[in-house]
Amino acid sequence: MSEYERSRTMPALPELVFDQVSDLERLDRWLPSDLHAHVEDPPAVTVHEDRTGHDVRALFRTRPDQFRAEWGTRDEGAYAGWLQVAGIGSGASEVTVHLSFFDESHAPSREEIDASLERSLDRLAEEVRMRAEDAG
Repeated sequence: MSEYERSRTMPALPELVFDQVSDLERLDRWLPSDLHAHVEDPPAVTVHEDRTGHDVRALFRTRPDQFRAEWGTRDEGAYAGWLQVAGIGSGASEVTVHLSFFDESHAPSREEIDASLERSLDRLAEEVRMRAEDAG
């Protein structure tokens, strides 16, 4: 099993950040650019991975009272992750993303995962920035 985690501070209230994270229609805007979520019957989603060309049946659940999203594969249990938003005062939030790969043979390289986490947090921060500007 391998685990990865990254955090990023965002200059927005946790409610605004979590609204972006939990909006199923906007998942593709912050997920790694090579992953595409197709919403079926929530919490069921299918994730298409450009790198492999495969579709994977997955789940995506949110816990609004905790500002937390959780996901993972439905059939083989090879992968899971979560994202937590925490208010840190002065209108800012800290976003932490955690990934767990239970089957190492299906995991991308450490470098690919690290780069993917950074890009996802960058994309999420940009989406949050744009929503904050629109709200303000």
